[in-house]
Amino acid sequence: MGDPRRPKNKYISPRHPWRRELLQEELILVGKYGLRNKKELRRHLYMLRKIRRRARELLAMPEEQRKEAENQFIKKLQKMGFLPEGATLDDVLSMTVENILERRLQTIVYKKGLAKSPHHARQLVVHGHIAINGRRVTCPSYLVPVDEEDLIWYAPSSPYNDPNHPERPKSLKEVSQSEQQ
Repeated sequence: MGDPRRPKNKYISPRHPWRRELLQEELILVGKYGLRNKKELRRHLYMLRKIRRRARELLAMPEEQRKEAENQFIKKLQKMGFLPEGATLDDVLSMTVENILERRLQTIVYKKGLAKSPHHARQLVVHGHIAINGRRVTCPSYLVPVDEEDLIWYAPSSPYNDPNHPERPKSLKEVSQSEQQ
């Protein structure tokens, strides 16, 4: 279980943290996806490293052992939405951190038009206005599987569920009004 006084890091700091190119890339990603800080970005970078390491380990295995493990690994990544159908281990090795950041609940809420900006999406999620299949989710970094993507909507008890709410994005107001008529 581990010592509770020494929690395990879920991210790795960069070797050269003051490189200008790295700082600019991180800043662009933090702004584009509405992340709270660079630690969130580094946590997803660490996850990407582990995924790519597993793919390299699978490539090093003998063909007989690799077949089944490779299929399970790729199916898991496809279920999470990181890879398209018919992907191979080469596609896993060419993944970027954007593939993971696109699957965050915060990003999907913004892309579906439920929020005006990525920062607004984060606030809606943290304040409990977003639900997946009627279940309230308050973690903006929740990685949404493909089968749950269509089930994301405002929480039933949220004031945003009212089509006439003044802060609700206009495109959704127009859609809900046309459904009522």
